[in-house]
Order: sequence, then structure tokens, then C-alpha cells
Amino acid sequence: MEGDASDSQVTIKNIEKELICPACKELFTHPLILPCQHSVCHKCVKELLLSLDDSFNDVASDSSNQSSPRLRLTSPSMDKIDKINRPGWKRNSLTPRPTTFPCPGCEHDVDLGERGVSGLFRNFTLETIVERYRQAARAATAIMCDLCKPPPQESTKSCMDCSASYCNECFKIYHPWGTVKAQHEYVGPTTNFRPKVLMCPEHETERINMYCELCRRPVCHLCKLGGNHSNHRVTTMSSAYKTLKEKLSKDIDFLIGKESQVKSQISELNLLMKETECNGERAKEEALAHFEKLFEILEDRKSSVLKAIDASKKLRLDKFHTQMEEYQGLLENNGLVGYAQEVLKETDQSCFVQTAKQLHLRIQKATESLKSFRPAAQASFEDYVVNISKQTEVLGELSFFSSGIDIPEINEEQSKVYNNALIDWHHPEKDKADSYVLEYRKINRDEEMISWNEIEVHGTSKVVSNLESNSPYAFRVRAYRGSICSPCSRELILHTPPAPVFSFLFDEKCGYNTEHLLLNLKRDRVESRAGFNVLLAAERIQVGHYTSLDYIIGDVGVTKGKHFWACRVEPYSYLVKVGVASSDKLQEWLRSPRDAASPRYEQDSGHDSGSEDACFDSSQPFTLVTIGMKKFFIPKSPTSSNEPENRVLPMPTSIGIFLDCDKGKVSFYDMDHMKCLYERQVDCSHTMYPAFALMGSGGIQLEETITAKYLEYEEDV
Repeated sequence: MEGDASDSQVTIKNIEKELICPACKELFTHPLILPCQHSVCHKCVKELLLSLDDSFNDVASDSSNQSSPRLRLTSPSMDKIDKINRPGWKRNSLTPRPTTFPCPGCEHDVDLGERGVSGLFRNFTLETIVERYRQAARAATAIMCDLCKPPPQESTKSCMDCSASYCNECFKIYHPWGTVKAQHEYVGPTTNFRPKVLMCPEHETERINMYCELCRRPVCHLCKLGGNHSNHRVTTMSSAYKTLKEKLSKDIDFLIGKESQVKSQISELNLLMKETECNGERAKEEALAHFEKLFEILEDRKSSVLKAIDASKKLRLDKFHTQMEEYQGLLENNGLVGYAQEVLKETDQSCFVQTAKQLHLRIQKATESLKSFRPAAQASFEDYVVNISKQTEVLGELSFFSSGIDIPEINEEQSKVYNNALIDWHHPEKDKADSYVLEYRKINRDEEMISWNEIEVHGTSKVVSNLESNSPYAFRVRAYRGSICSPCSRELILHTPPAPVFSFLFDEKCGYNTEHLLLNLKRDRVESRAGFNVLLAAERIQVGHYTSLDYIIGDVGVTKGKHFWACRVEPYSYLVKVGVASSDKLQEWLRSPRDAASPRYEQDSGHDSGSEDACFDSSQPFTLVTIGMKKFFIPKSPTSSNEPENRVLPMPTSIGIFLDCDKGKVSFYDMDHMKCLYERQVDCSHTMYPAFALMGSGGIQLEETITAKYLEYEEDV
């Protein structure tokens, strides 16, 4: 019996790797089964959701680089708009909360649904095995009686109904013969108590009695009758238990029967590991030899280039020295002039004529050189600039010999950056690649080259998070098949927004005109139907008529910090305005929309359009730009040309708004190129809200935050 117990302990200790939570790297504590069938500690799931919720709400963090945290407030109501300027915020109950996070085990995104953690089953089987492992690890450590008076005695059994451990005497006292408690289920001493019957997380009073084959999880009869599993194929729990146990037993027996084969393959793997070590070192030596050869070539070329430059420099300097000596000889009492002055002292005519003839020719030549001065050589070395552009490109693509794997191509149209970066790529030989490695780094031209970050990906797209704001990043991809990789793709440069992304939805309660505007259920898209209503009332229009703007605002406001958000204006839109407005200005607009929409009221400049002499630079509590008919209209400004051709730009696919409350400035960006189109000062002394207005047919779609796609789970056979 002692030998059997020892074997059991060894077996339990050998499976320790299977009992470690992939999140906290500790033994499982109250493990929960995720939709991807991996188990994670209950506390770890809650921590993952909490961290995701903090990220979703964009709370100030180390990566935000903000001097002060953002203060978020709910949208103003018409009658209490003056009471909203206080700390704290609370979203409308319809605002979606994050329930998706990457599984620590498989790194795929899992969605917990509306019930969140409450909708997950607790893995009691795994919990029991962990408890056995803990007992085997602590060996002689006894479990004491929970009911004994101090000092407690060692327990001999545990009651699963009472969730307590007892010594013999206490068990007899608390479970007297002939009572209901005498029928309780008891086991050996344990600290792991679990319910005798699993209850449904969706219907907490119902027992689990069926198994959904599509979702691969136990369900109750209410789930099948009218719940989420009403149209799914289910089987009885006993049938599922029998089928799965037979499959598992059969597979285990097969593996046990192949034990000798497994040991042989382990030996083969050990040999391959040693061979890999040797081959890896040899490959490194060969690679070093190739690079040393390149270094030698570069050193040789470097020596030749430097020698050529030195030779040219010496030749030019010699010419300059010779020319300088000639010109110095033209100075009085020096060189040629001094010599000529001495010749003039000769009184013998024959001797003078004999010497002066040649001297006169030299003097004439020097005189001509003074009239047309020309340096003897060039000081510029423009012809000696080394052109390394082609070599740099070739060296940048330096890789191994062709491995038969095509180079992936990054899809620039599908790749984008917002709160995170989404990189999508195409691979002609997709089926031949086992995985990909996405590399990215921040581009910093003022400092040394920053090393590449690497992420292993098993698909053809990846979301990259934790990027710094207002920074350009380079991305590239390479494919892997086994241990062989392809060359890297061409780099894609994306520029992150100038500030952390500000998340909000349209407010359906404050100023929302239900007759003219149509808001979707997610509250991230609004369409204008005003044009149709005007047509219906056309027969009553006999005099001049103008249509008012219909306003809609965000459900969250800010008072400090830097914030960025983006939206798309539908190409068919007639007139749309986007920007920011303070709570008091919104109160004015929403209480008297007809006055605010008068043809003489210019929202862009903040003054009556009939008074063009008004000050452009005065800070105002709002700024809206006009977009319509596939054009972006830059507001008038005294510092730039106000001609129509200079103020009208093509409408960007997506428009970004950057609000800096601390500096009192708002900027409008072309999201495709992260280029600022227009900026101006704005008064941020009150709470600021994202503001929008529509006239005629039009539509606005808030830019969706970038998150990983939900994992589509494959069905079990």
C-alpha cells in the first residue's frame, strides 16, 4: 500500500504543469472554464476584465503622457445643465461594457457575453485535482477538525454537505444516527468542497441536466426551452458523460499503449536538440564569416575612397599654394614686383633691355590674371559623395537563401491606427506558412535606431496596443514555415493620434430631435431625415424658408487633459458640422435652435456673418467645421487667404478632432494621413462635449475603436 501511495504522489507531482494558471503562473484557485475551453483562476478573470475596463475608459496611465487625468462627465440635461460641472462620471446604462479579453492560454479573444464572469462554469474537476496535488506536496501536514475546541484534533473525514472537516468524536456529535445529517455525503479529509449538483449560471435555481453540442457546455432545460440554446442540438448529461468518457478513456489507453513509441520519440527529440545546438552554432559561424567578408569589402572600399579623397585634396591644395605664391609675388617688395623694382634700378641700357623684355611679359601675364581671377581648383567635393542608397536597400533586405516562402504584403487599405494599430497582410502562399512574425518600432530620427518589437501571429492580421501618442511607427511582416522564414515585407509607416482616444456615444436624451434624426441601437451612428419632412410640408411653403440645424452631442464631457476622437461623414451628406462646444453654449443652441440656425449666424467663426469686422481671434466656447457635398470647408481666418479655392478641400475618409483643454486649442485632422487641416483657440473654461449638427440628408458614423476580432470556435466531433 505504501508503494501505491508513493506512485500516486509521483503521478500527481508529474502533472504540475497542467495545474498552473496561464495568467498568474500559480496553482489554480477556483478555476473557471472560458468559452475557448481553457481554465483560468476566478480572480485572474476579474483582474483581466478590470484592466480591460480601465483601458476602455481611457483612464490616465503612464503611456498617456498627460500631466493631469481626464475628468469625464455625463451629457447635460436641459434643466440641470448648470449642475453637471462636478468630478466623477457615470455612463448611460445602454453604454456597452467590455466583456472581451485575450485568453492567457491561447491568446485568442473570448467573449463572456452580458453575464460576464457569472456566466462561466467553475471547473470543479480541476479544482479537486489541484487539491490532491496540494495534499501530496505538503505530505505529512494534517487537516485539522473545524469543530473541535482548542487544541483541535486531526480530522478523519470531511462532510461535503456541511463543507467542514471532523474528527471521529465531532462527526458523531454533529451527525447523530437516525437524523437527516446522518445521510450526508462524507469523504476523506479535504479542504476542497464543491456542490453536489451543478447549477445553471443563466438560471441559478435550475440544475444542469443537458449538454449543448454546439456550444460544448452543460445547460439546463430552461436554456433549451427559451434561452440562448433553444435552436441548438443538445443531448442528455448521462449520454454526454458516457460518450466523452469513452472517448477520453480510449485516447488515454491508446497513448499508454504507445508508451515505448513515445519514449523512442523523446530520445529522437533529444538527439535532434543536440544536433540543433551544433547546427545552430555552425550556422552562426558561417553567418559571421559572411559578415566578416562584407566588412572586409567595406573596409577595402573605405580605404580606396578615403585615399582618392586625400589625393584629390592634396592636388587641389598644391594648386592653391602655387597660385597663392604667384599672387603674393605681386605685392610690393615681394616676389615678381620686388624683382621688377630692382631691375628698374639698372642704368646700363643694354643690360636693362636684355632683362626687362622677359620680365615685362611676366608682368603683363600677372596683370591679365588680376583682371579675370579664377581659382586654380574647386573647393567643393560634391563629386566625392558616396552613393549608398542602392546598397542600403540591398543590405536592408539581407536574408537567407530563398526558402520557397513568398514575401507577405501588408494591406495598406485595411491597416490603420486609432486607439490601437490594426495591421492586415496578404500572403500568396498562405497555406504554406505556419505562422508570421509582425515587427514594429517607433521611428525616432533624432536618436539612435530603436530595436524592433516582435509578435508571433497565427493569422493574417494583428492588433498592436500600447503605442505612444503622436508618434510614427514602422511595421513589417515575415512568414515562417517550420524553422525557415521569408524575407520581411516592405515597411508600412503609420502615425498614431496626437492624444489618447476619447470614447463616447451619441446622447439620445439631450437635444436629440427624434423627428429629424435617426439614431441606431449602438448609438454610434446618426442619420438626418430632415429633407423628407420638408418635402412633405412643401405645399404649405409660399414664402422664403430656411431649415434649422439638428444638433446631437456626445454622452461624455471633459474639462481637462488631451483627447482625440474621429468620425466618418457619409459622402451623400448635404451639410454636416463636427467639433466641440461647451455646456453653456449647448444650452443656448438646444433651447433656441431656430435662432442659432439663422442664415446670419455663422458657427464656424463664432460671430454674426453680417458683421465681418468682428474679431476672428477672440476665444470662443465652441468650434465647428462644415463638411458637405464631399468637401471639407476651412473656416475664415485673418492670417490666411479666404478665397474659396483655398478654403475648400476634398472631404477626408475619416475626420479626427484633437481637443487640448489645458492649452485651449482644438484641431481637425485627416485621419488617413494624420495631417492637421485646421486648428484654433477655444474657451475650455466650461465642460466641453463632442458636438455635431446635420441639415438635409446626411449621416455621421463614430470611428469604432480597434479591438481583436472574436474567436470563432471550431465544433467538436
